[in-house]
Amino acid sequence: MATIKTLTPEQVAIIKARIAKGDYQHRIAADFDLNQGRVSEIATGKRFSEIPPALMEVSHV
Repeated sequence: MATIKTLTPEQVAIIKARIAKGDYQHRIAADFDLNQGRVSEIATGKRFSEIPPALMEVSHV
């Protein structure tokens, strides 16, 4: 399992973008092999508050 300390700033930015998009925290956690609690800490700003969300393109279907 990955740890919060092994995440890169780019990964944190992607996690934040996915949270903002409305993805479920447990799915994000699974994709990054993290505990869901760590994703929650990123979402609330308890960790990595200085890193902004990534700019992600929206696909039109």
